[in-house]
Amino acid sequence: MFEKFPDWEWSIPTHFNIGVACTDKHLNTPAAQAIAMIVEDDAQGTSQITFEQLAQRTDRFAQLLRNLDVEVGDRVLIRLPNCLDYPTALLGAMKRGAIAVPTSTLLTPEEVAYLARDSGAAVLVTDKAAWPQLQDHLLDLPNLKHVFLSGTGEFAIHTTLNVSDLETQLSAIDVCLPVHLTAADDPAYLVYTSGTTGYPKGVLHAHRALIGREPASKYWFNFSTDANVQDRIMHSGKFNWTYVLGSGLMDPLYLGKTVIVHEGKNDADLWTRLIAKHSATIFVGVPTIYRQIIQKSQATQADVPSLRHCMSAGEHLSDEVLQQWRERFGTDIYEAVGMSEFSYYLSQSVFRPIRAGSAGFPQPGHAIELLNPDTLLPVEAGEEGMISVPDNDPGLFLRYWNLDEETAKYKHDGWFFTGDYARYDADGYIWFLGRKDDIIKSFGYRVSPYEIERVYKSHPAVADCAAVGEELEKDKLLVVTYVILQPNAEVTADELLSFGKQHLAAYKSPKTVYLTHDFPRTKNGKILRKDINNKIAYAKSAR
Repeated sequence: MFEKFPDWEWSIPTHFNIGVACTDKHLNTPAAQAIAMIVEDDAQGTSQITFEQLAQRTDRFAQLLRNLDVEVGDRVLIRLPNCLDYPTALLGAMKRGAIAVPTSTLLTPEEVAYLARDSGAAVLVTDKAAWPQLQDHLLDLPNLKHVFLSGTGEFAIHTTLNVSDLETQLSAIDVCLPVHLTAADDPAYLVYTSGTTGYPKGVLHAHRALIGREPASKYWFNFSTDANVQDRIMHSGKFNWTYVLGSGLMDPLYLGKTVIVHEGKNDADLWTRLIAKHSATIFVGVPTIYRQIIQKSQATQADVPSLRHCMSAGEHLSDEVLQQWRERFGTDIYEAVGMSEFSYYLSQSVFRPIRAGSAGFPQPGHAIELLNPDTLLPVEAGEEGMISVPDNDPGLFLRYWNLDEETAKYKHDGWFFTGDYARYDADGYIWFLGRKDDIIKSFGYRVSPYEIERVYKSHPAVADCAAVGEELEKDKLLVVTYVILQPNAEVTADELLSFGKQHLAAYKSPKTVYLTHDFPRTKNGKILRKDINNKIAYAKSAR
């Protein structure tokens, strides 16, 4: 067994504000003049902002809301690409005491209107490029009063909404009142995630959520403790995703680190080029990005000499990509697991060897238990249990928005029951099994799709894959795998079926392999397992 992680002592102040913690906290320190954020935009070029400038800009946004009688607790919906106006609106709204509602530019106008209605947003911040498509869908929203438009160019005036240029409004403000004094438990931001009803559900977080992610700064990020080293984080994601809001915006800014993001089209060479250009020390991505770099670029460690730490989340990273990355770049990729309700609380870290396929360990401070949901008792090592979080963990969400019954369903008896299952091994490593609905029950066996996918992703011809259960007839569920091949790969579905038989136990080995060009996915690119069926396949193996 390994030496136990040290105990973590939480220090949650009575009053705390994420907007202040990410900006004003650094005033009158050496970090004030340091670069807080760099945005590489294919169309607009490179822009950047210091911590002092960001503090001033977010103050002006908060005052803008105050001048328009936007009250404490009102919602500010943000639909922007990666740009400096994103942290301006997100952190500025929280400085006002309003609730920021970050959303994706991939959402359709109808989806934006739904979120605006469900959240009761009083303000929308979006860009001028999106406004022509959005405006006609915002006519019947009783709470929405103001729209601020980011970017350059002309825009149309709305018949019922107060529409104005964001930069013009901010520039006109020269006096700012003090930041609203928020309690650590006050609502700060509202994110939307896929719901079981077919509609996205809102997940409301408190200001203390930022403090709740502090263990990750040591046990996942591995930020430098050298005062002379200014870590620079290159993040490949979009700010709308909970994973990126934390790891690519709030968490680094809280600690005075520089964040670098991109807006525009990406290719395999983009990320290593930007890492080199900005001397990034940490790279954060998803497995798809790492696979893309390995398979479609010739970059090596010599091309990114500043890079010392790599991180991944969102889906499982294959053993093959991890090994190839080590060989090419001389660094490990440290994975984490999180969810909209409780950001990246399980992770690999530099303090323990990576065990391929494992999610690592619960970070210190997060007293995770694997519980039997029927008895509410911890399961033994090696047994499957539901990942459960004490309801006093500061990183845990407050409640589901307008869904009290849903909140009560998952938060009760002193726990938040995540719905995700896992098991511990004898050394304390946690092995993530996924949602109960994801686990395939085939002929009396319980099979994790992640175990199958980990094996198949090690095949050189496989670009991506998803294992699901296929109902052959009532009460007869077969394990099958859908595979996306690498370009120009010369392998048949039958050969991939044989590969599974060679590398997996008989009860785990797929009974059919389907070849497909893509999977049904969420807006953030996650695979929708429940929507996978043989209609998307263009070839299959013989059973």
